[in-house]
Amino acid sequence: MAKKIGYFLSSEEFGPRELVEQARMAQDAGFEALWISDHFHPWNDAQGQSGFVWGTIGALAQAVDLPIGTAVTCPTIRIHPAIIAQAAATAAVLTDGKFTLGVGTGEALNEHILGGPWPTSKVRRDMLEEAVQVMRELWKGDIVNHRGEYYTVDNAQIYTLPDQPVPVYVSGFGPASARMAGRIGDGYVGVQPDRELLSQFRENGGQGKVTQGGYKVCWGPDRDEAVKTAHERWANEQLPGELAQVLPQPAHFEQAQQLVTPDMVAEALVCGDDEEAHLRRFAEYSDAGYDEVYINQIGPDQRGFFDFYGKRILPQLKGMRSQ
Repeated sequence: MAKKIGYFLSSEEFGPRELVEQARMAQDAGFEALWISDHFHPWNDAQGQSGFVWGTIGALAQAVDLPIGTAVTCPTIRIHPAIIAQAAATAAVLTDGKFTLGVGTGEALNEHILGGPWPTSKVRRDMLEEAVQVMRELWKGDIVNHRGEYYTVDNAQIYTLPDQPVPVYVSGFGPASARMAGRIGDGYVGVQPDRELLSQFRENGGQGKVTQGGYKVCWGPDRDEAVKTAHERWANEQLPGELAQVLPQPAHFEQAQQLVTPDMVAEALVCGDDEEAHLRRFAEYSDAGYDEVYINQIGPDQRGFFDFYGKRILPQLKGMRSQ
């Protein structure tokens, strides 16, 4: 059974004030930690938001006492890893050391904005590995000079630091990334209940390290309406292959997701208010071997979701955990 049950804040779907309020509701409902996504663009215009995550994290740190992690930040192209290192260190100070930096190789959707080329997946993994190296050097508090294949750091020193270096959790959506996460990460981030990916992580240096998984639901008293909401806002999640990594604009996702039907969304996501369906979806991730599981509610009825989970789902999950 997962040791921690968290809520996943969607920066693509809600503005920063809404996210802070959702964090308060999550804490009151009994959720034990927070994830927050880090985007420059939403996936489509129906989602309609994309605030600067580091400003939101500062507000969250003052609003709630829950641990916070990014799921995930790309520290390679849009923002230099030295700047991410400074931002993450400040976030860790604000949260009294309860911040984890989730990192990944990113999507063209967010990273293309400065006009550079979009590298191959192998190059992106190499860039991420060097970026993590740069950040960890800076978190030591010394003056850092780095001349690497992808990054240069010139006489840089971070003065505002937490007592302990920021943990870096690495996302892995495929075997190569999962293996890299085991080798360079302090933990693993995934969005699939895939035992094989978790095994790849653990067998390549990840044994004993924290694993985090997350997924979306669309709670609502009318299942058909919930399916409609999920399809309007998050049909992009059902696109196959590497499309999520290579399409550069929300308009392109809107074009591609015309191929995704409401029935496909209804099959992939838990929609509606069936307690057993919500419990089964959580069990898929817990049984796959995740230590922490994060749940995101799609759509505007956040208060209804938190009331439902706080009264009917979380007590059952915590009861199972204590058995």
